[in-house]
Amino acid sequence: MPKSRGDIDHIAVAPSGVYVIDTKRYRGKVEVRKPLFGHPALRIAGRDRTKLLAGLARQVAAVNDTIGHLDPVIPVHGCLCFVAPRGLLADSGIPPVRTLTINGYDLLYPRRLAKRLNRAGPLTTAQAHGLHANLARSFPPA
Repeated sequence: MPKSRGDIDHIAVAPSGVYVIDTKRYRGKVEVRKPLFGHPALRIAGRDRTKLLAGLARQVAAVNDTIGHLDPVIPVHGCLCFVAPRGLLADSGIPPVRTLTINGYDLLYPRRLAKRLNRAGPLTTAQAHGLHANLARSFPPA
């Protein structure tokens, strides 16, 4: 990210909008706990990992600021994509049947993210190419 030590793992431009994807590789069950009072918590393998959402929120805000100058109507989505731990044939810890959401961000595994990216949406191919070019200039590879 510009003017920061942080990075954005992936930015995808799809017909349904722009996706800021923060890829995570953790072992254990991924769950969202919603207490009666207070804020929801992201727990992975029993440990509180809610801080991951603050980083994702900064990344989404940076992309949104860049795109807002071009076209404020284009939707920007943020998500955490959980991939299976290296060397394991086990799953990623995400429930396969339903999509977990916390603070407006989806928690996905790669196949479900691919389905989300392939959905139809308001962006035309020409708009997507122009958006991609502007994002590539604003967020060069590390």
